[in-house]
Amino acid sequence: MSQRLNRYGQPIGPALEGWSPRPLPPDTPLTGRYCRIEKLDGERHAEDLFAAYSYTGDGRDWTYLPVGPFDTPAEFNAHLRQIAQTRDPLHYTIVDLATGKPVGTSAYMRIDPANGVIEIGHVRYSRHLMRTQAGTEAMYLLMKRAFDELGYRRTEWKCDSLNEASRRAAERYGFQFEGIFRQAVVVKGRSRDTAWFSILDQEWPRIRAGFEAWLSDSFQNPPHAEPVEAWESKHGGATAHPSPGSG
Repeated sequence: MSQRLNRYGQPIGPALEGWSPRPLPPDTPLTGRYCRIEKLDGERHAEDLFAAYSYTGDGRDWTYLPVGPFDTPAEFNAHLRQIAQTRDPLHYTIVDLATGKPVGTSAYMRIDPANGVIEIGHVRYSRHLMRTQAGTEAMYLLMKRAFDELGYRRTEWKCDSLNEASRRAAERYGFQFEGIFRQAVVVKGRSRDTAWFSILDQEWPRIRAGFEAWLSDSFQNPPHAEPVEAWESKHGGATAHPSPGSG
């Protein structure tokens, strides 16, 4: 494609014919084969989430998040009630359909309808959700809503630059690394450099196909199993299992 120029001979970006601000994400659930994503309920989800997050017995899974760890159910419940009221971030609970139990949370955040940009953040997977089909499907459902249902142009993922597990997850989900924002924020009294990643709308069809192939019966129950690493190299990822701490 040749570079567009304005009447002064200056290069300018592609025209967006018919562009209009995108809708805000709704509260309605997203249901897949392995999980359901529903709006966080600070009362109804609190007990199961606290139990799921307490599985490790220590605070290691909260290191890169701006909140936590929480020592008591009362402290955790108060936190959930507070964040359940916000619209940006818009927090969701991830429910494992096999057990009916909440096993993680995530959110849409930094929602920018005018420019069609949205971030998936505040990702907090319990050990019951990591390395599961439900964990991968949850990210697929959130991306699918952002691109296919709401028509956003860009979905972002950000994390502490030292959170290697979250950075690997972003790339395996198909996000492209864009760089480091140095000394971007202060988290828990520490200086944090933030790693930025994104997926654009024109990249999404290929990434969506990778997710759908991996989540399909033919991959999950193959007659002759192909090593995951070999499949990823051919199809471009989509089997990541994030460490808590994106966003």
